Amino acid sequence: MEQRLNEIDDAEALSDFYLRNKDHLQPWEPERDPDYHSVNSWELRLQDRMVEFETGTSAHFLTFEPSTSCVVPICSLTNIVRGPFQAGNLGYAVCKSHEGRGLMKELCQHVIEFAFDNLHLNRVMANYMPRNLRSEALLNYLGFESEGLARKYLCINGKWEDHVLTSLINPAHT
Repeated sequence: MEQRLNEIDDAEALSDFYLRNKDHLQPWEPERDPDYHSVNSWELRLQDRMVEFETGTSAHFLTFEPSTSCVVPICSLTNIVRGPFQAGNLGYAVCKSHEGRGLMKELCQHVIEFAFDNLHLNRVMANYMPRNLRSEALLNYLGFESEGLARKYLCINGKWEDHVLTSLINPAHT
């Protein structure tokens, strides 16, 4: 499997990933316009992501399955804040057909190492809805610690949802 940063040429593969997994991801995603995951929309979004990466505010990763050239899991660091905070948010998704294979763990570990070793962040934060037991298990495995419950934290699939707030502190800073 190839783990790497998103590239401009990934628009078709990312569009395909989201369209193939629409029903699987819908309970965990905000409502989107019908063309949000079109190739053209992804081309524009990837251009924005390149600028965000260059300015240090986000980094988006994916894993390709070599036999199919399909994106399997994705993982992003977003809302990176510098200054005294030195933190960012971790987000992720995996193909329904590849759940339970450890690919999401591997990619998240890679992204966390990048956050701590390359970006020198102090804290990576990740939040999940209490009913998302797979996310809870993943974050526990990765060493994230619960910091509390945020009520009506994000509007997901048209409804304001509570989220468990978690974080992982850079071990080099302890």
